[in-house]
Amino acid sequence: MLVKFLSNDLPRSRLLAAVLVAIVLGLLLAPFLFSGARPLNTAATICIYIVLVASYDLLLGYTGIVSFAHTMFYGIGAYGIGIALARVDEPTWGVALGGLALALLLTVALALVIGLFALRVRAIFYAMITLAVASSFAVLASQLSDFTGGEDGRTFGVPELLTPGFTLFESDVLGRAIDGKVITYYIVFFGCVLLFLFLLRLVNSPFGRVLQAIRENEFRAEALGYRTVVYRVWANVLAALVAALAGALMALWLRYVGPKTSLGFEVMTDILLIVVIGGMGTMYGAVVGATLFILAQNYLKTLMGQASDALAGTPLLAAALHPDRWMLWLGVLFILSIYFFPIGIVGKLRLRRFLTPER
Repeated sequence: MLVKFLSNDLPRSRLLAAVLVAIVLGLLLAPFLFSGARPLNTAATICIYIVLVASYDLLLGYTGIVSFAHTMFYGIGAYGIGIALARVDEPTWGVALGGLALALLLTVALALVIGLFALRVRAIFYAMITLAVASSFAVLASQLSDFTGGEDGRTFGVPELLTPGFTLFESDVLGRAIDGKVITYYIVFFGCVLLFLFLLRLVNSPFGRVLQAIRENEFRAEALGYRTVVYRVWANVLAALVAALAGALMALWLRYVGPKTSLGFEVMTDILLIVVIGGMGTMYGAVVGATLFILAQNYLKTLMGQASDALAGTPLLAAALHPDRWMLWLGVLFILSIYFFPIGIVGKLRLRRFLTPER
């Protein structure tokens, strides 16, 4: 009902609806369903990547813009909070919000400059421009070691409410102490929910419909009187802002910021893979794709190790499933997902719903 009220964009598939409900409930109750740091870290990463991928899908899936600068904006948000909190002796909410505000201002400025100078070119030329800008920014972040921490990055403190030693209640809730880590998780979770619902509403608004018209036929949209460059620039700015906020949430969760976690090209390739797996032009694809990808990234190696030990009596299979080959099998899973779901998992589920005859 909430999704229908905000965007009138329902999953349009019972199976997809069930999967989405299961994912949301799993993320909502993650601190109470799982013990240990790893499951909670996985859940937080899924939340952040859902928003990060959805914001990129606003560009690629809804507007038809191929950009490689998305991780740059993600990194700006992370570095904004990280540097601000690392440079003070006593971290406070005011310092964190000040750093975030500066990061968002820089994000808007860069997104406007890139949009105004580069969005007038077409396809591959724009992609190359954004790749060059993102690469330059990553090199700059690594070189300014006195300011950014260089290749080592920066660790920083957080406000007392978010520290592991802080406890909100004296007694446990459902067998779990509500400490600073749990509070941080729910800040990440609800922040990501709000950002995702904003994007969902945006793509189903008149603005979003124009973006889709530009994606399908830019010349026709321009002939209808829409200033396509303006819409493309606004899409670039809004996607960049959401990516920066996702980066800020990730930095707050990790209490660390560095070029590998925030500006690495590996993050960009992960985003592209998730968009394709989930389905371009479907915000729900970000939810399904990010969940499957992050779970595979975090647990495939462990599962392969267990399978390899169980098949120790069959040397060939045990060697094929050795944990060191997890990247190979992750690639195989990606190829299979593209083969069986060429329009993405969400696109396939929705198509199946319309192809299924009514009884």
